[in-house]
Amino acid sequence: MMEPAPAAAGKWSDLRTRVLSAIIMVAVGALEIWLGGTAFAALVIVLTAVMIWELATMTAPSRRRSPMTLAVAAGAALLAALVLRSDVAALFLIVPTIMLILTPRRDRRLAGAYALAIMLAGYGLVDLREGGGTSVILWLVAVVVASDVLGYFAGRMLGGPKFWPAISPKKTWSGTVAGWIGAAAVGIGFVAIGGASWLLVPVSALVAFAGQMGDIAESWVKRRAGVKDASNLIPGHGGVLDRFDALIGAVVAVKALGLLAPVSVLLGG
Repeated sequence: MMEPAPAAAGKWSDLRTRVLSAIIMVAVGALEIWLGGTAFAALVIVLTAVMIWELATMTAPSRRRSPMTLAVAAGAALLAALVLRSDVAALFLIVPTIMLILTPRRDRRLAGAYALAIMLAGYGLVDLREGGGTSVILWLVAVVVASDVLGYFAGRMLGGPKFWPAISPKKTWSGTVAGWIGAAAVGIGFVAIGGASWLLVPVSALVAFAGQMGDIAESWVKRRAGVKDASNLIPGHGGVLDRFDALIGAVVAVKALGLLAPVSVLLGG
């Protein structure tokens, strides 16, 4: 029997670790989504703080205390915004951005803008869970996961032209399009099973694209910082930002689309 070429085997060398880590994350995430309320909000606050810590560490690796200070500030700011739930809440969400811009580091404006996206996504996730219920979060997560999984396998199996080689050398057009198809399939599933509007199908693909842009944005930050992963907190996935970068873009997109019509309406809620 012929053994696989080293290059081909290398494509899948991290698959087992990725799958095991993904199973654990899915289990924890599913429990928190089901619980909702304080438990879900607490998880989102912690994850947001960790992502800010990773961002601060990447952009200022020599400043050991600064990342932790920023993480604590981000967690406290998000908590305050969620408690207040008013126009004043927006002022708290920009706290990490201001701190990043005022702290000596690489690409302060880029880091500040990305920090704002992280904070908006954290606030948006909790708001969507409370306002739209479990179905909205399940749909959102399913869209991001389907896009990521199909994009991962299609990109590695089919290869082809790169989507944006200057920023994300591994991302291909085949994987990108496969992600759109996977997200659209999720939308079709919600239409068939849950009685959602057919408009959810193109919206799902659009949200998947926003998620892919979130992935691209994080790749840009890492490339500018000269690092491969945001951290090594999640085996096989790198850091929390590496795993949730697409979700950041997707949540921001959903909240922006919500200015026209809440997604819960498309889901039949």
